[in-house]
Amino acid sequence: MENSKTPTMSQLAAPQPPVSPFKNTIDHIEFAVDKAIVEVNNKKPKRKYLGASSIGDECSRKIQYRFMGYPSDKEKEFSARTLRIFQFGHEIEDYAAKWLRDAKFDLRTEDTDGKQFGFSIADDQIKGHIDGVICDGPVTMSYPFLWENKSANDRKFKEFIKVGVAKANKVYATQIALYQAYMDLEENPCLFTVVNKNTSEIYYELVPFNKHLAQSASDKAVNILAAIKSGETLPRIAQSKDFFLCRFCDFQNTCWD
Repeated sequence: MENSKTPTMSQLAAPQPPVSPFKNTIDHIEFAVDKAIVEVNNKKPKRKYLGASSIGDECSRKIQYRFMGYPSDKEKEFSARTLRIFQFGHEIEDYAAKWLRDAKFDLRTEDTDGKQFGFSIADDQIKGHIDGVICDGPVTMSYPFLWENKSANDRKFKEFIKVGVAKANKVYATQIALYQAYMDLEENPCLFTVVNKNTSEIYYELVPFNKHLAQSASDKAVNILAAIKSGETLPRIAQSKDFFLCRFCDFQNTCWD
């Protein structure tokens, strides 16, 4: 009978997992969730058109970069936390729509094919998708009218209350004007609602159609498309990368370096 070596204790022990780079299990869980959120977002197809929701941005070059598919500066890419904020905003919109319907407003958000209401012009290079149209309701007023909803933190919410959407957020005001123009909803004011993410209060505002704003935004979009077609890079909005709008821009380094 052959002699066999007796295995040592180290050989009998289970293999040890590699040393984790995380301080504890909770950190590892947080990393895994955040990583998944970012990866799912990165798989979403990029817009290949100018969106009505962005045309009101003050910097035309920024809009041009986004349309042309330039990647954001590495340090300006959306974090998982920011993406969660965006997702909560979409969820809040669903609740706001439900609350209006519960109040017997005839809110319509999709066409007969089940697609979100919207418009497309300039060979599908300019598009917009609206939150909804209110066709009737329990309040005596003129129907139909555009409904547009946003969510905001408490500080921004109070600003909407104080000065209204036209002064509090020009991007939103431009978006509303374009929607009213291209959805043939100019006759009646838009119902603009904002849900306070901190307190769940709701701000309501009736926004009359601003023809001048809609026209200037349309002209701006056409000029951006013309510049892209001709290979022209539009001018910067400022003389220094330290300008406050540039500091927060997704393309600060792309633009200036």
